Amino acid sequence: MKKIILIISLVLFNLNKANTVRDSVYITPESYSRISFYDDCDACGCAAGNGSSGFESLLNPQFIGVKYFAQHYKAKENLFVKDLTQDQYFNTLQIWGKIPVTEKLSVYASLPFHFHEKKTTQGDIRINGIGDLNLMGIYRLVKSGDNFHQLSGGLGVKVPLGKFDEKGISGVNPSFQLGTGSWDYQAALNYKFQKNKIAVLINTDYTIKTENKKHYRFGNQWNYAATGFYQLSGNEKTIFSAKTGLQGEVYAQNKQFGEGLPNTAGSALYGKLGFEASYKRFSLGSEVMLPVYTHLAGGDIEAKSRFSVFLNIGI
Repeated sequence: MKKIILIISLVLFNLNKANTVRDSVYITPESYSRISFYDDCDACGCAAGNGSSGFESLLNPQFIGVKYFAQHYKAKENLFVKDLTQDQYFNTLQIWGKIPVTEKLSVYASLPFHFHEKKTTQGDIRINGIGDLNLMGIYRLVKSGDNFHQLSGGLGVKVPLGKFDEKGISGVNPSFQLGTGSWDYQAALNYKFQKNKIAVLINTDYTIKTENKKHYRFGNQWNYAATGFYQLSGNEKTIFSAKTGLQGEVYAQNKQFGEGLPNTAGSALYGKLGFEASYKRFSLGSEVMLPVYTHLAGGDIEAKSRFSVFLNIGI
């Protein structure tokens, strides 16, 4: 299945039957080319906990919406077990919005609510609560006269509203948290090519993590994604589109009291398939991600799957 996802993604990408990476809103033929970006980085910033889906297609200049994002991982039960037997589930329900300030500048914000679970031999462990607030300013740097090409950049901050539990960092996955407990800073870059029903979006973003009050620092994170979008049908009121692509994540080593911690760095690459549909001001979409490559926490954690669904409304 992993190879199939990769092959499909590469083939469609090379055929340029593609568009953007983001959860979209009301799409009309006029607004079809106005593609913005940025998807929030989930609260937990180390391997297997971030939950970032990179950039998603956001085809409406202003919106408010809700998104559900689920992740499944396998982890070692403890240091004395070789097999990955522990199931870990990260679930996020997120409120987000994007508001234009000027023609070129807009502000993005998202506030997540997490409900996570991991199954251990001693019983299930669950945590839930508000996550960290994400704020970002997005500025359009370049736009070609024919509207085929667009380059945008963004700078943002993550406000530590989510609870950080110091006891949680002693487990196999220290990112089993509601928040990092730290102020983190983000930079993003997005390139979009769009012509008629076809578009390609290439994104990259980098998050700098800082040390929290417990002297723990999650590793910096680099995300990158290439997503294709093809409009299958549409008219003045309704549009239905398919999307596919690849997304990668790289996590640096966590630190405590300035010392690097073993088995906390890692990387993963996912293939993704999804759809987006809009009716007037409403937009619905979903996406499934399966790992093509996964080596998280020094191999102690394996990514299994991701799933997201969203509902947005133009404002």
